[in-house]
Amino acid sequence: MSMKRLRVLVLVCSTRPNALGPTVGTWLTTALAPTARTLDVDLASVAIGDLHLPFLDEEEHPARGVYQHEHTRRWSETVTGADGFIVVTPEYNYGMPATLKNALDYLSAEWAWKPVGFVSYGNTSAGTRAVQHAKQVTSTLRLVSVGSTVALRIAEAHRQGVFQPAAHHGQAAVDMLEELVRAGHALAPLRDLNGDGATPGPLPGSYVRRLRPDDGPHVTVLQRCCWVDEAIANDTLRLPALRETPDQVQAWLAEWHTTGLWHAGRLLGMIRTIRRGGTLHIGRLAVAPDLRGRGLGRWLLHTAETRHQGCDHLLLTTGTGSVRNLAFYQKQGYAPLPAANSGEVSLRKDLTS
Repeated sequence: MSMKRLRVLVLVCSTRPNALGPTVGTWLTTALAPTARTLDVDLASVAIGDLHLPFLDEEEHPARGVYQHEHTRRWSETVTGADGFIVVTPEYNYGMPATLKNALDYLSAEWAWKPVGFVSYGNTSAGTRAVQHAKQVTSTLRLVSVGSTVALRIAEAHRQGVFQPAAHHGQAAVDMLEELVRAGHALAPLRDLNGDGATPGPLPGSYVRRLRPDDGPHVTVLQRCCWVDEAIANDTLRLPALRETPDQVQAWLAEWHTTGLWHAGRLLGMIRTIRRGGTLHIGRLAVAPDLRGRGLGRWLLHTAETRHQGCDHLLLTTGTGSVRNLAFYQKQGYAPLPAANSGEVSLRKDLTS
């Protein structure tokens, strides 16, 4: 399960002058604001009309992700940065607005494995036929529709000339956001696999990608699981990996190139590197305790070593009491250096030209 703070895009679809859509969108974001804060969700409202998207004018198929026009690149960036969507749509002639269909058609991979909820409005059907129409398209794009919806009959939602939906509509919106957030976290591993930079890992179904600052909570948990043995072996709790806060972890994740090994949303292992002069520093090699002995540490170390371009040697550090670590690193070609710190041992591996 993902621990990342989710960004949910509220997409207001109608572009007709004096349309009700912006009013519905404002009501929705206001009604959801307290729940969004509780669920640690960022809500961002975007009106399709403000995107200035002409009818699809890209020569290449969207699945290729090759965009010639700036308006497409902006839209791609916006959708890529979202973890889920709430579509606020009217019903036009038993269907969704052409503006929504056009905005969906512009992109492909950017939509995949993200949850979508619908808030519809209309007269007889409260816009529900537009939602059924839209779901045919969103499911093809691998968007995952949540079951909870909000359907507003315009005549009932207006009270004395003021748009004021009933309390049960507000509760339906909260239910939808809660379901959307659960789905958004559960689908995060599939979004990772679909994203740029993810490559297959050494275990069936596992994958590797660079860790980002928002992975800090996962890294914090993994470190505290893995460095207990180090604390025991070295008879000290004064190990940074055991004491760092999530904020401190996020800070070094922004600086170091850290590779994470994942499976089904679980961080199984990691290693970080940084170049300083002619030295590639390697650190924080960690494998979940229940997966040790399966060669994952060696695999991660070799993966980190491939980042040596421009360096003439590799350097890493472990505790003087970490007998198992010392034996492992020496077997991988690292030689201990004279101790400069009574509690640590640095090991060096020279690179052949």
